[in-house]
Amino acid sequence: MSQANEQKNDQKKKPIRQGFGGGRGGVGAPIEKPRNFMGSLKRLLGYLKPQLIPLIIVIVFAVVSTIFMIIAPKMLGKATNVLFEGIIGKMMPPNMTKDQAIEFLKFSGRDQIAQMLGPMNIVPGQGVNFSRLATILLTLLGVYALSAFFNWLQQYLMAGVAQKTVYNLRKEVDEKLARLPLKFYDSHPHGDLLSRVTNDIDNIGHTLQQTLVQLITAVVTVIGVLIMMLTISPLLTLITLTVIPLALLVTMFVIKHSQKQFEIQWDSTGELNGHVEESYTGFNVIKAFNKHWDMQKEFDEENERLREATFKAQFVSSLIRPFIGLINNLNYVIVSVVGGLRVANGVMTLGDIQAFIQYSRQFTMPIVQTSSIINVLQSTVASAERVFELLDEEEEIPDPENPVVLDKVEGHVKFENVYFSYEPQKPLIENLNLEAKPGQSVAIVGPTGAGKTTLVNLLMRFYDVDAGRITLDGVDIRQMRRADLRKNFGMVLQDAWLFRGTIKDNIAYGKEGATDEEIVKAAQAAYVDYFIRTLPKGYDTIIDEDATNLSQGQRQLITIARAFLANPPLLILDEATSSVDTRTEVLIQEAMNNLMEGRTSFVIAHRLSTIRNADIIVVMNHGRVVEQGNHKELMAKKGFYYDLYMSQFIGTDLEIKSSSDDIQIIS
Repeated sequence: MSQANEQKNDQKKKPIRQGFGGGRGGVGAPIEKPRNFMGSLKRLLGYLKPQLIPLIIVIVFAVVSTIFMIIAPKMLGKATNVLFEGIIGKMMPPNMTKDQAIEFLKFSGRDQIAQMLGPMNIVPGQGVNFSRLATILLTLLGVYALSAFFNWLQQYLMAGVAQKTVYNLRKEVDEKLARLPLKFYDSHPHGDLLSRVTNDIDNIGHTLQQTLVQLITAVVTVIGVLIMMLTISPLLTLITLTVIPLALLVTMFVIKHSQKQFEIQWDSTGELNGHVEESYTGFNVIKAFNKHWDMQKEFDEENERLREATFKAQFVSSLIRPFIGLINNLNYVIVSVVGGLRVANGVMTLGDIQAFIQYSRQFTMPIVQTSSIINVLQSTVASAERVFELLDEEEEIPDPENPVVLDKVEGHVKFENVYFSYEPQKPLIENLNLEAKPGQSVAIVGPTGAGKTTLVNLLMRFYDVDAGRITLDGVDIRQMRRADLRKNFGMVLQDAWLFRGTIKDNIAYGKEGATDEEIVKAAQAAYVDYFIRTLPKGYDTIIDEDATNLSQGQRQLITIARAFLANPPLLILDEATSSVDTRTEVLIQEAMNNLMEGRTSFVIAHRLSTIRNADIIVVMNHGRVVEQGNHKELMAKKGFYYDLYMSQFIGTDLEIKSSSDDIQIIS
C-alpha cells in the first residue's frame, strides 16, 4: 500500500486539543472553539430525543431538589428566631404583655431595644418554645432529606440517560467506521480516529451526565435564591447584586489567563509524550548508537518545561477560588453590618439576617459555576463536531441492491483497461490489462511505488477503479457484495496482524467454527506447530497486545497458518515470507506451493527467487505493466525483469534518476 502510505506520511498531524486531564475541559482547561456552536449543540441535543421522558423527569427532580435546598435557610432562620425570642422572653417579667414591655423600654429611654423587639414574637416570662422548635427542625431535616433523595434520584436517572445516549452515539460511530472506505483510514492518523472514538465521546458523556444537570440547578438556584432574598430584604439584595459583576470579572480574568497557561501545559505534555513514544519505539537504535544519554538529557529538558508550565497553569487557575472567596467575604461583612443595623432598628429579625447571609453565599457560586459550564460546553461541542465530522464522512459505494452471487468460484480474474489513482492529479495505474486463469499463480514484481499492492487493493475492493473493470469468473466485482467477494480470498500480508488472545484463537480467525484438529493441521502445514508446542501453554499461550512475546518471523508463520486454515479459492500473498529465515522460507515456499495447487494466487514479492515457478510474472513500473510472462521467457528477453533479477544475485547497483520515468540498472 505504498501510495496510500505516502499520503499518510505527507499529511501534517496536529495535536488534538481537549480539556486537560482526560479531555473533559473545565475551568482553566484549554478549549477548542467549535466552528458552529449552536448548530452542533442542537444536533448533539437531538441524540437525547430517545431519552426525552427520562430527561424531563431528571429536570423535574433537579428543580424539586434545588427548591428544597432554597427553602432550608428560611426555615433555619425561623428556628433561630424561636431560640432568640425564647431567650429574650425569659429575661422579661412574666406579668407583662409584649406591648407593655415595649412601652416600658421606650419610657426607660431604650428606644433601639424597643424597636428591635417589635417584629419578634415574644411572650414575656416564657422561655424557648421547644415544641415549635422541634417541629421546625424535624421539618428542616425532612426538607434536607427530600432534597438529597431527589438529587440522588436525578443523578441516577441522568447517568442512565447519558450512558444510553453515549452508547447509541458510540454504536453509530462504530457502524460508520465499518462503512468507511480504506482511503479514509489511509488519509487520517490512527491516533486522531482513536481520540474521536474514545476521548471525544467520553467528553460528551461526562458533560451530559454532569454539566446539563449542573446548569439546570445553577439557573434554578439563582432564580430561587434571588426571589427569597427579595422577600427578606430588597436593600440587602441590591447590595449582593452589586458584588456579582465583580465576581464575574474576576472569574473571566482568571479563566482567560489560565487558558493560555493550560495550552502551554498541553503542548508541553504532547512534546514529552512524543519524546517518550519515540524513545520507546526506537530503543534498540538508540542503544546501538549510544544516544541514550542524549535522549535522557532531552527528556529532562522536556520534563522540566512541563513541570514549569504545569506549575504556572495550576497556580493561575487556583487563583479563582481565593478571589471569589475574598469577594464573598466582603459581601458577607457588608451584609452582616447592614443587616445587624436593620435588626437593631427592628426592620428585620435575627433569623432573617441569618437566612439572608446563607442565601447571599449561595447566590454567587452558581453564577461562577455557569461561566465554567459554558467553557465545558464549548469543549464538549468541539468534541461533538469532531465526532460529527466522522459521521458525515463519505461512505464507500453501497453494495448493489441485487448482487450477483457466485455459487462456485473458479478463480478466473481479469483486469480490463483499468485506470486508478489515489489522487486525481497523480495518475498511478493507466490502461492495465491482466488475466489470471483458474489455478494460475500470478507473481507481481517491480520497484517500490510501482503499484503492486494497489492491484490487491483494487481486487479486494478496498478501492474501486476509476475506469475499466475487474471481473471474477466473468462477473464485474462491483456487481457483488464486498463480503461475498472477500470471503473467496485468503490474505497473508507483510505486516503480520495478531490480536490479543491465544495462539489457537489467532489461527482460528481464518475459519469460523474451526476444530482443534483443523487448527493443528494448519499450523503443521505452516511449519509453526513445533514452535508452538515448545511454549509452556502451547496453543493456549496468550499473545500480548503488541505480540512482543513473539518474533516477527513467528508472527508471520501464525498468519500463514491462518491462511492455510481458511482454505479459500483465491490467495493473496504480499511479501508473506519476508520476515522468516532462509531455511524456513524454503519450507514455507514448499507449503505455499501445495496450498496454491489448484487455486488462483497473486504473489507480491521483492525477492525474485521466491517467484521463479509462478505461471505468470507481471512486471510493473509506475502503474503500468512493462513486461509479462514466465521466468524463462522474461530472462530470455533480457529486459526490465532481467535487470531486476540479476541485480539481486550479481551485486548490480540500482540507480534511480528522478528525471527518468524508469529505474535504470547500471552494472
